[in-house]
Amino acid sequence: MKDEIEQYLATPGKKISLKNYDTHYRGNLQKEEGKERLEEIKLRLSVSQETLYAEDRYSVLVIFQAMDAAGKDSAIQHVMSGLNPQGCQVYSFKAPNSEEYDHDFLWRHYKALPEKGRVGIHNRSHYENVLVCKVHPEYVLNERIPGYQDVKKIDNEFWEKRYESIKNFEQHLNNNGTVIIKIFLYVSKEEQKQRFLERINDPSKNWKFSSGDIEERKLWKEYMTAYEEAITATSTEGSPWYIIPADQKWYARLAISHILDETFKKLNLKFPVLAKEEAEKLDQIKAQLINEE
Repeated sequence: MKDEIEQYLATPGKKISLKNYDTHYRGNLQKEEGKERLEEIKLRLSVSQETLYAEDRYSVLVIFQAMDAAGKDSAIQHVMSGLNPQGCQVYSFKAPNSEEYDHDFLWRHYKALPEKGRVGIHNRSHYENVLVCKVHPEYVLNERIPGYQDVKKIDNEFWEKRYESIKNFEQHLNNNGTVIIKIFLYVSKEEQKQRFLERINDPSKNWKFSSGDIEERKLWKEYMTAYEEAITATSTEGSPWYIIPADQKWYARLAISHILDETFKKLNLKFPVLAKEEAEKLDQIKAQLINEE
């Protein structure tokens, strides 16, 4: 599956067209085999997380972006279920509040970054500011940015500057030990329709559905363009984007777990080795414990 992961990578500097990606792809795997592989990888991720925590040199930030009903919540639940909750933190970002609007658009996301040794998961992220805000530029007016009191002022130059701010932000994090993995769960419009209907038909899932989701669905084409432009502009060597086929939830979870597994391997994590003096102290303490009456 390693080769398949490479095909999901949004190559830095290359223009992305979502038409080149198959939302229904699942490789040569069957569902049961995929679920078995996921369990195997989760065991490795558990060990990697423990080593990450012990070494205390890197932090890992996993960003999830997607259209509604693409499976972000369930992907986070299944892929991360093998991790120790003490070393993992999940933030789900909603519309900014008044305090957050009083700061720059990156402020609330910087506050939610994982400490060294920990895995951070952002369910939606600072990319909402170049996705939903690009489809609805009137939202930018809430930020009260000098020189942008009118939607007509929010032009291509504005978005290019915002992409540049995001890249600089992520490069700064990379330089200081934060490894960033950006996941776009790419679901088809037809699959979203089926999942919306499932939510409506199942009383236990009604709470997941909002009438506003239908209004956003009408802007599907605009959202796909916004995703293409954002991914093209911000997929870098240090903070790559992966476009994951999400019509098959089990396959999306497996693909994400593989990406995490490969990322941990590249870090070459190791448990700290005690200094000679500390090791000698441990030997002495061990001897004391053994000789206790």
